[in-house]
Parts: sequence; C-alpha cells; structure tokens
Amino acid sequence: MRSWTLAIFILVALVCAIPAPARAFGDAGAFDPRVLLTGTQLTTDAAHPNAPGRWSWELIQRTSAPAKLSPTHVRADASNITHDNFLFWSGSAAVSPLTGSEVAGLRRFFSLGGVMLVDDASPTASGEPGAFGTSARREIARVLPDGVPIGLGTDHVVFRSFYLLSRADGRVAGAKSLDAIVRGGAAQVLFSSNDIGGALARSPAGTWEEPVTPGGETQRERAIRLAVNIAMYVLCSNYKDDQVHAPFLMRRRALIGP
Repeated sequence: MRSWTLAIFILVALVCAIPAPARAFGDAGAFDPRVLLTGTQLTTDAAHPNAPGRWSWELIQRTSAPAKLSPTHVRADASNITHDNFLFWSGSAAVSPLTGSEVAGLRRFFSLGGVMLVDDASPTASGEPGAFGTSARREIARVLPDGVPIGLGTDHVVFRSFYLLSRADGRVAGAKSLDAIVRGGAAQVLFSSNDIGGALARSPAGTWEEPVTPGGETQRERAIRLAVNIAMYVLCSNYKDDQVHAPFLMRRRALIGP
C-alpha cells in the first residue's frame, strides 16, 4: 500500500511540473520574481532591489524548487512580457498612468494566465494602501476592467501552498489578508499592503536592510514564508486540492531533502 501511495504522489508531482500548454509561457520551469517596470522607471528605481534575489534564495533553500538567483526585469510594453508567468510590481511612490502599449502588454500577459504580485512598499500605518498601492490598483483596473479585488481568506491555497499561514505579513504587519483579482478560478493579481519585499531585502554583506515592525524577526520569518507560498502557488497553481496539497508538498520535501 505504501508503494502505491508513493507512486501516486510522484505521478502528481510530475503532472504538476508540466507547463500548461494553454498558457503559452516558456517551459524553463524556474521561478523568476521578475520586476515589472513601467513609465520611465529604471531597473535601479524598483523598491528594494535586493529583495527578488533573496526571494529566490529562500525558495531554493526551503523547498528545493528551482528559482533564478539573478531575477530579471521586464517592461510592461516589452514583447517578452509573456516569456514567463510571474511579475513583481513594487514601489513606494505613485505610479504614472500606463500607456496604451503598456496596458495592452499586461492584458496579453494576464490573458495567458500570468500572475502578478503588487506589493506596496509604503503602506499607511493602519495597513491601507499608500501612494503606490492606490495608484497601482487604479492602473490594474484599467488593464482588467472586469476584475474587482476581493479579500482572500486563509483557507485560500496561497496561504497553504507550502507553509500553513494564518495571516499576511511583511516589513509592516499591515492588512491581515491579501486582496486578489480572481479570474477563471485563479488569483491572477495579488495585492499586498505589507511590503513583503522590505522584509526580504538583504544587503550583499548579509544584513537585513529594513527593520520589521511591530513583530521583529518573528514577523520577518512569517513574511518570508508568505513569499515562499506565493512562489509555490505560481510554480504549481493547477494543483489546488485542499485535502492533499500541503501533505503532498511536505512528503515531497522529506523525499528530496531540505
């Protein structure tokens, strides 16, 4: 019986690893927390430039899932925006209105099943979206006029894709949940008012770049776990059975090692 159970888990793992043909994305398979650039932004203008690389590092160390240690950047109107299925849009200042070509590029990205994390690096003290979060939501509404953000409960797979989490966390405690635009049953746009990137950012010297408030290092750990969960959701978003998902991932981790 154990051998049959193990065979089933391995089969599910292989199916999960196969890219969905309908999405038409590249099949490299490694998680790339691609930084989205809009308007006149330069690569150095993104909030917490060291956060994406640390995100990949944490994912590899904790799950053995593949990830790019040198994440890429992509412009909203670039032809290669659909070459991967994830975008990380973060900032601390209001964003300029998207151009027509940027709106078209993002619509093409979402039409192929892409997932985006919109991470506000400067939320209000009460956990409401700041200048970046408010303006980013406004622009996403132009891209997806039929999409209305809703709160995700902790029973959503994003909170259970690897770690079992009871709330959202980041550099600031912020809102306890994530808002999301759900299309076709999948959460395609995740909105964080917690500054997840701020909790991840680590300097080349190995020191954390930002203090985490009010929960300190315990809160930072929860924020890192949320980032890992989001990455696992992106990597394996077709596997959502809430009865077996977490046990399967934990058993796979035990089989392949930390």
